[in-house]
Amino acid sequence: MTKIDFPAKFDYCMRLNLKGKVEVSTQGFCLDNESWRLYESKLHSLLVEGLGERAKFVRVTWRNTSSTHNMNDGLSVLDKEPLIVGISVSLPEAFDEYTRGPFFGNKEEALKFRKFWGDKAELYQFKSGTRECVLWKCKASKRYHIIKWVTEYVLNRHLSLTQENITHAVDQLDFSLVHDDGDLASDGSLNESFGTLSKRLRLLSDVPLSITSVQPLDSAFRHTSVFPPRPHPLANGTKVGNKIISTCIPSLEVMIQLEGSGNWPMDDVAIEKTKSAFLLRIGECLEKDYGMKYCPYEEGVDVFISGYVFRLKILHERGLDLLNGQSESYQVDILYMDQLFNWQKRWVSAHLFSASFMEEAIELVVASIFQNSLPFSAPCSRISGFMRFLRLLSDHDWMFTPLIVDINEDMTPDDEKEINEKFLLSRKAYEEGTGSVTSAMYLATAYDKASETWTTLSPTVSEVKRLGVYARSSSNLLTKLIMQDQVDSYGWECIFRTPLNNYDAVILVHREKLSYPERLLFPSELNHGKLVAQGKASKAFQPLLLTNNKTKDPQDQLYINFDPLMCYIKHLESAFPDKFKLWYDSLGGDAIGLTWEKENSKKRRREDDGDVKKSVRDTLKDVGEVGKGFVKSVYLLKEPTR
Repeated sequence: MTKIDFPAKFDYCMRLNLKGKVEVSTQGFCLDNESWRLYESKLHSLLVEGLGERAKFVRVTWRNTSSTHNMNDGLSVLDKEPLIVGISVSLPEAFDEYTRGPFFGNKEEALKFRKFWGDKAELYQFKSGTRECVLWKCKASKRYHIIKWVTEYVLNRHLSLTQENITHAVDQLDFSLVHDDGDLASDGSLNESFGTLSKRLRLLSDVPLSITSVQPLDSAFRHTSVFPPRPHPLANGTKVGNKIISTCIPSLEVMIQLEGSGNWPMDDVAIEKTKSAFLLRIGECLEKDYGMKYCPYEEGVDVFISGYVFRLKILHERGLDLLNGQSESYQVDILYMDQLFNWQKRWVSAHLFSASFMEEAIELVVASIFQNSLPFSAPCSRISGFMRFLRLLSDHDWMFTPLIVDINEDMTPDDEKEINEKFLLSRKAYEEGTGSVTSAMYLATAYDKASETWTTLSPTVSEVKRLGVYARSSSNLLTKLIMQDQVDSYGWECIFRTPLNNYDAVILVHREKLSYPERLLFPSELNHGKLVAQGKASKAFQPLLLTNNKTKDPQDQLYINFDPLMCYIKHLESAFPDKFKLWYDSLGGDAIGLTWEKENSKKRRREDDGDVKKSVRDTLKDVGEVGKGFVKSVYLLKEPTR
């Protein structure tokens, strides 16, 4: 059964504090209906008129007493519970900057419009004619606030309710997206830069094979990146004066396809070397023809253009099917859906699930909320989409039910039958006791019926259970914050705060040595456990650079795709295979959780008897030594179970 309540059903929820409101207790004294019911009705009619086409449905309800009310407390608590308003909105009308009234010349309707909106109503000229309007001017990235502004204005003008008595659940989680001060202009510059690069690549003539296709793969092009890239001033090769600038810049992956040829080698190693040679030649031609800087690396080449870095890769014919599958998953045609991914991805990383839950898998789960929205309508706000995402993770029966995502809405009954057959096959070995579960989080699409692309190896069964527990805890807290009188920021922050005592050991890194220190949500601190190792920060890497006019070759100061946290993770996985599992935040966390691998317990006893393996503390000291200059401290919380 799906839980239906205000936070999940409605796109916007708000609480009104009416304690001591004289109108509620005096109006309707001699009428049959209670005065608070009349107030509900009046409030409902005002919101319906004010929101107009922005809202599909408005629900106003006042539960005078909580479910835990004790009648022995008397009637003094009857006005302490807030009045709850739920609003389901229509897109794109909800984000329209204009509240549109009657056309010029309709004096009777214009008078009503002016009476309702007051001085905020003005005449505006459109292609269709001049009409009365109210303008809610803001940046494109802030338009989700318009519903909040409209309701606050209407309630203040007609009911004298101040902002202090109105609590909206709209933007309380925006702190998790530190880039949110910007607007969508950077998206336009990114697409423009990619278009220029694509055109130049197709026009290259001095290459062995002409380029027939250029396709962007990075999430930034799908508008689902938590931190959308901005043009980096140093990547332009220009001097920027005395400013503190990041020395790290992400590369955006682009796949190119060459014209067909029968001269490709058959050996896989030879194919990769041929690709590298082609890419190197492409970089040389871009530099020669257009003056673009390029930087070769092992698997491809990075090219600089308009403040961005694009990482070129060649698609060989053998990989064409996979790319077609990927591109299909990226072309989800849902209005404003890009706004709904940020909190989900940030939440997954903040709770150290970056290694378990791939970015593309998160996008598929979010897409399923739109495809299978019943018993609700598709979410039209970030907070309702976030709530349903958390509840889907916690409530879906991942062990016995596949999650089918029909992205293009073209699946046939035969497709669904095939998916269910493949799903049962993936569980057969586990049920018979002869193997483990494959694709514990089974995400099936038209191009990936066996869930092989994103979730074959992770998350595992235990990780899915852990993820569900965290999601349930966060959704319960979010529900409480929306429905109850909670206004302080700390409560909302707790949705992204993860408890570090759930791990066997914890590594804290120097936060000032992260590639993007400003993305850290909350500095991690431990006041329990045994301190095993600690170290000072290295001066070799500086994520921020103070530039001046004397700075030479600014592009040479950049680190492309450099992430010291991920470098450290890879070193640990290589140096300590199968000893522990690492949990981390790839979006800007300064804590790494360790849990001991239980399947090695028998081997551990044998090794202890042979006096071969180091002690747990020595192992953790080595863990700190591997990250010397980056690791701040290592704590042991729980000894391995024997």
